[in-house]
Amino acid sequence: MESRPTWAEVSLPALRHNYRVVRDLVAPATICAVLKADAYGHGAVECAEALEAEGATWFGVTSTGEGVELRQAGVKARILLMTGFWQGEEEDVLRYQLTPAVWEPIHLELLDCAARRLGPTGKPVPVHLKVDTGMTRLGIAWEGSEGIVELLKSLPRLTLEGVATHLASSEVMDAADVELQSRRFDQVLEALANRGCSPKFVHMANSAALALRPASWKTMVRPGLCLYGYFLKFRNTEGKATDAPPPFSPEPVLSWKTRILTLRDVLAGQAVGYGGTYVTPGPSRIAVLPVGYADGLNRQLSNRGRVVVRGQYARIVGNISMDITLIDVTPIPGATVGDEVVLLGRNGGLAVSPHEHAAIAATVPYEILCAISKRVPRRYLK
Repeated sequence: MESRPTWAEVSLPALRHNYRVVRDLVAPATICAVLKADAYGHGAVECAEALEAEGATWFGVTSTGEGVELRQAGVKARILLMTGFWQGEEEDVLRYQLTPAVWEPIHLELLDCAARRLGPTGKPVPVHLKVDTGMTRLGIAWEGSEGIVELLKSLPRLTLEGVATHLASSEVMDAADVELQSRRFDQVLEALANRGCSPKFVHMANSAALALRPASWKTMVRPGLCLYGYFLKFRNTEGKATDAPPPFSPEPVLSWKTRILTLRDVLAGQAVGYGGTYVTPGPSRIAVLPVGYADGLNRQLSNRGRVVVRGQYARIVGNISMDITLIDVTPIPGATVGDEVVLLGRNGGLAVSPHEHAAIAATVPYEILCAISKRVPRRYLK
């Protein structure tokens, strides 16, 4: 049993609230709630169960393994494998009724062979065609989709249920590539229609597109980050932040906390932590926290980040180590062993957000949330 006093609290009511707001915003489009990477560090199974109770009918994951985990936990909703499947997984895709993204002939051939081996199910296997409209990552080239569509039409055990693409710059307000990708996607949809294909689900919008680009909502949207409480910072092509407000303010779902393990009263001029990168400017009280980069606390926060203790900010001092972080509580009267310390989240009127950590670490809030390691127990608030 984990007794180390470092944990993350996950508010399932906040998650369900965010889902309801998105649902009402994009109706009648279907929501495919993204649960990849263990629901961005929030716990995929627990989040799926809460969202199913709220009426969610689709979840998006990265891999077959993530989809199988949800099925084995009893999740009944449809599950989209957004980055497809690996050769050798095709029978699991069918057994666990997962819906793969496809973009190469081999995907279709493997699924067709697996369907023949496993025998008739009474209905064809649904797939979603992934189209590369300009991100140059995954998907069939937008101007060359005819061949795979004809192959798919020749395989009666399979059916084209959906077609999707992904925007490279959806949070950039004036991004020309978004308009170009949208036009290309529309051309693909027109080409499919000319070949008698009218997929039920057409999707391209992630959280940022959901916020900024209603024209991209189509018949399905794929919210991820906004379900967990955040949007990316909207900006222009010059990198300047814009004042454009999001269509709603999602509630942060996760708070990350620890407790003061011990306290050290040190003199002026004392080097602190590995490498002595911080030297006390005067007599100081240093609190030791049982959390470090092995828990996912980014080392770039060393000497730059802050936490909340007793309703006040306290600076991180010295280098964050694998299991220990030091903070300066000299200005906080009464700080004592066992005090709760907020690493991410809110305490009273003060907050530390993944955006703040991301700005210091030169990364994105996705990475900050996903990096919170498995050894940090999640406590689910219901």
